[in-house]
Amino acid sequence: MAQDNIFREVDEELRSDRMRNLWRRFAPYVIGAAVGVVAIVAVNEGWTWYHANNAAQSSDELYAAFDLADGGDLAAAQAQLDKLIADGTGDYPTLAEFRKAGLLAKEGNVDEAVAAYDALANDQSNAHLRELALVLAGNLLVDSGSLADVESRVGSVAAEGSPLRNAARETLGLAQYKAGDLPAAQASFQSVIDDPMTQSSTRTRMGYYLAQLLSEGATTQDLNADAAASAIDEIVQDAAPADTGPVLAAPGASEPATEAAPAPATDTAPAAEAAPAADAAPAAPAAETTPATAPAATPSSEPAAQ
Repeated sequence: MAQDNIFREVDEELRSDRMRNLWRRFAPYVIGAAVGVVAIVAVNEGWTWYHANNAAQSSDELYAAFDLADGGDLAAAQAQLDKLIADGTGDYPTLAEFRKAGLLAKEGNVDEAVAAYDALANDQSNAHLRELALVLAGNLLVDSGSLADVESRVGSVAAEGSPLRNAARETLGLAQYKAGDLPAAQASFQSVIDDPMTQSSTRTRMGYYLAQLLSEGATTQDLNADAAASAIDEIVQDAAPADTGPVLAAPGASEPATEAAPAPATDTAPAAEAAPAADAAPAAPAAETTPATAPAATPSSEPAAQ
């Protein structure tokens, strides 16, 4: 029994010696690793704080430039944006470049604005930002460039799968309309209407465009006449404000109105004749209020029939 206790004590001593030897051997490495982990965490937290602080400063500078632009001080806004582009952090310099290009267009420097958007599109690794720059450049070139200039920028964006496909198709359709290619413009606007992801406001605007094209006699075999008629009917029924139809809708909005105005006269004539039989006084308001709603229903039937 005593012999077993002696052997046990010897084993414990040997085990303790081995542990001390292992600790002496590997202690520097264990302590160094622990210090390294603490140092890495500290550096990461410090970098995160530094980056967040710089990003917050860049954000303040960007909004300051926005305020200057909204206040009409475009020169000071551009100077602020140039500073942010040079010294900003994160994605704020890219946002500043987009805003600077927009200010150039606002000042009337369309060529410089298009060049700025083209440079952004060429330098962007983000596909969505690249497509945005191309669409914005193409939109400026609708008035100042050719159809080929617009197609070279928005043609690839108008393909299926792009989040900005409908904006690109609208821009392309406007350029085609300006170039006199009415069937192609009609097809571009129709593709926006046929897209199930199109917002109602955009669909309504396309309806104005199609109404203008139909009033000019544009026809193609690919035209979905029912969809065009439905879009135009939706405009009439919802009584959409005039400012929802951009430049293309302006000519069409006035022409159908002047042609359809005489039509309610035949509908209101019986009302004007029958009213005096009962009471002569209310006859004048009835003749005034009835045409206010009648012209709204008339254009919907005429473009639909075309």
